[in-house]
Amino acid sequence: MGLAEQLEKGERRQGDDIARYTALVTLVVTWFVMLINNPAQVGWFLLHPTLESLAMLFFTYGILTLQPTSQPRTKAAGLSRHQSAIVFMAFPALLIGVCAIVMNKFELDKRHFRSWHSVLGIIATGWIIIQISIGGASVWFGGKAFGGGMKAKAVWKYHRLSGYILFPLLLVTVDLGGALSHWGEKNVPLPIRMVAYVFAPLVCLVAILSRMRSVLFLRSCGSSLNSFQSSV
Repeated sequence: MGLAEQLEKGERRQGDDIARYTALVTLVVTWFVMLINNPAQVGWFLLHPTLESLAMLFFTYGILTLQPTSQPRTKAAGLSRHQSAIVFMAFPALLIGVCAIVMNKFELDKRHFRSWHSVLGIIATGWIIIQISIGGASVWFGGKAFGGGMKAKAVWKYHRLSGYILFPLLLVTVDLGGALSHWGEKNVPLPIRMVAYVFAPLVCLVAILSRMRSVLFLRSCGSSLNSFQSSV
């Protein structure tokens, strides 16, 4: 085993596999249900649950591969994997899934934003766009968009905090869409809905949050904010 593999292995925690497997459970159930229920007959809707569940798997991986890291080499590698998973895989899948449900509503002449699932979904989508924009600007080109140095580092830490709030919102949106929607009630038996869209997201959230060194993280956010204010 090479040095890079040893460092990466040392950064992993037991909850990592649990988070990945629970996200995978949601994806597998969603894809299976969609593909066995006349997928050709549902039009644009086919792309919504399938791609959104795929996006959640990539979001989960993107968070796990980054937090927390202690070695400089694994920090750099983790940031690269994080950006690849979030920016190039999760976000495109999520955006296409959102566009698909919008197209489906237009084709069927149905009203938009009639459920909490749709309202929270559009809020989360807008939040993700802002999240990616600020996160990227705080690290790309040395964080020059925010003045570089400690100023950019302060923004990055609050970007992380925002992400830890955003992720539960995404999971709640998944829960509402899978467990309580008309689609879920019609196509997925209640026990499977509870496992795939309630229990699995909850376990995934606990596993993700278990990686956050909350006290040290909040302290570092405070010190970064003080540095940012003093440098302005």
